[in-house]
Amino acid sequence: MKKIMFIYGTRPEAIKMAPLVKEFQKYVDKFETVLCLTGQHRQMLDQINDFFGIKGDYDLNLMKPNQTLFDIVSGCLLGLKDVLVKEKPDLIFVQGDTATVLAGSLAAYFYKIPVAHLEAGLRSGDKYAPFPEEINRILTGHIADYHFAPTDRAVNNLKIENITNNVYKVGNTVIDALHLGLELIKKSGEEKYRNFFNFIDFSKRVILVTGHRRENFGDGFEHMCKAIAYLADNNDIEIVYPMHMNPNVREPVMKHLSNKKNVHLIEPLDYPYLIWLMEKCFFVLTDSGGIQEEAPALGKPVLVMRDVTERQEGVEAGTAKLVGTKFDVIVNEALKLINNENEYANMSNAVNPYGDGTTSKQIVEILRTKI
Repeated sequence: MKKIMFIYGTRPEAIKMAPLVKEFQKYVDKFETVLCLTGQHRQMLDQINDFFGIKGDYDLNLMKPNQTLFDIVSGCLLGLKDVLVKEKPDLIFVQGDTATVLAGSLAAYFYKIPVAHLEAGLRSGDKYAPFPEEINRILTGHIADYHFAPTDRAVNNLKIENITNNVYKVGNTVIDALHLGLELIKKSGEEKYRNFFNFIDFSKRVILVTGHRRENFGDGFEHMCKAIAYLADNNDIEIVYPMHMNPNVREPVMKHLSNKKNVHLIEPLDYPYLIWLMEKCFFVLTDSGGIQEEAPALGKPVLVMRDVTERQEGVEAGTAKLVGTKFDVIVNEALKLINNENEYANMSNAVNPYGDGTTSKQIVEILRTKI
């Protein structure tokens, strides 16, 4: 019996860990699973675990008002110290590139516990974009013992850094989570979702907007919001923007978009409501990483409001397009999708490079024979 510990603390980590945890839990004769939540996000983390029926064994409960990267990393390291001494796991899983990932992999290293890095090998090539994620994942990649990479490009990124042992291309568990989540929604019934979004006119094309990246704070968000306002004023569309809690996001969003009848500014959505809406929308405007992978799995084009992306595979496959934060580029590319059926079809029908929903099964099969 091998003890596998999963360390995570944010909503994106919880989403991508959930199907993997559920898959490991099928093999009770082979694996014991232990979940340590850091609470880097609080309410959003709990929502995901509740939706997927997952309960943590430990909770460091790190989240506090105005927390900094110093607070998160140091608090996580100190909190994990006693947990790792008590549990003595055979393998620790971390996911992605958050501060929790950096601290979790470093804590494991201090105790010489092997680390498996889920969603390994993503690189933008700019250590400040995204910040601090680029450095978090680079450092974690050089600590980890098993590297579960989503794409060939991610595998090659690791190879460039001389990371070649125990590297596996498996796709991304975010697609597993998406399919599992929509299945749970359909089983429970969709009526509550339709009622929740009764303020949206679904007879019109619905554009889903998300935005929260630190590197876009300031002028970037100003330009993004002005572009969204222009699209709302000049097209018969519905725009739905679940706003991140950060005031650096909310202030420009409220300033430019709060008086638009066809722009619906709402609170952050629980994961099931987000994926339900994503399945119903026309296309997505975002600076989020995960949505660049999720939306194409549903045939939804993605316009990425960033200057660089570590998910270049989607751009190359044609499922996503980098539009940056310049007003003209955002508007022009959005109008192409609204007005040009061929342009929309080309993006909508492109093959998603991030997997087919079997990533978790592949990982468990690999580790059944490796540890």
